[in-house]
Amino acid sequence: MLDHGNDKSPAVPGLLQDFVLDSQDVEEFLTKLVTIAGHTLSAEHDEVLCGVTLLRARTKTTVASNGPDAQKMDEVQYEYNDGPCLRAARLGTVHYVSDFDAEERFPEYSRAIADHGVKSALGVPIPLEGEATAALNFYSPLVDAFSEDAIEAAQRFAEEVSASLRLAVRIAKLTESSEDMRAAMESRTTIDLAVGVIMGQNRCSQDEAMSILKTASSARNIKLRDVAASVVQSLGQGPAKTHFE
Repeated sequence: MLDHGNDKSPAVPGLLQDFVLDSQDVEEFLTKLVTIAGHTLSAEHDEVLCGVTLLRARTKTTVASNGPDAQKMDEVQYEYNDGPCLRAARLGTVHYVSDFDAEERFPEYSRAIADHGVKSALGVPIPLEGEATAALNFYSPLVDAFSEDAIEAAQRFAEEVSASLRLAVRIAKLTESSEDMRAAMESRTTIDLAVGVIMGQNRCSQDEAMSILKTASSARNIKLRDVAASVVQSLGQGPAKTHFE
């Protein structure tokens, strides 16, 4: 068991302020944070692997880790869709496995992670908002590696991760909304142009032209936008372009 009453305990607030000032983006900040978190909870000769898992909709993502081995351990957990870190994220409570060889809550995952030399693991929830959930993940090659002091330190790190991760999730949502809007506008432009082409070629109304497009889409089992794109490209002018700020 680790002794966390020594000089390895970080002066977290001041250290994180320096990280914020020195980091160019959220990902860099989180990577620095999990690196120091893993170092803080490590024994002298046994490094603790640390990562941040973000759960959104149907995706599981490690958004930061203190190395490829930590990323790999998270991916083992994702493969089995269960484990202390995923449960911490989903349930909002700390989950600690002191010895995977004796663990009975998730036997298949426990055997798999033990094969990688991991003996104990700690999942600490990261407070977020909305539908996204997250956890700070720690893996150790030692049995019973995380003392009460270590778990409290991990919880402090999770609280510090929270603000930055909430910002990252908000930015991601805004980016996705922008991309969705752009895609919708581009699709609408292509369909409108194709309708105009069909109206000119068939001397029909807008409704009739749209009906022709929909019939072709249904008969060929192709998306309406793709049928419209083929109509526009048949003119030899290349794909339609949408112009907006």
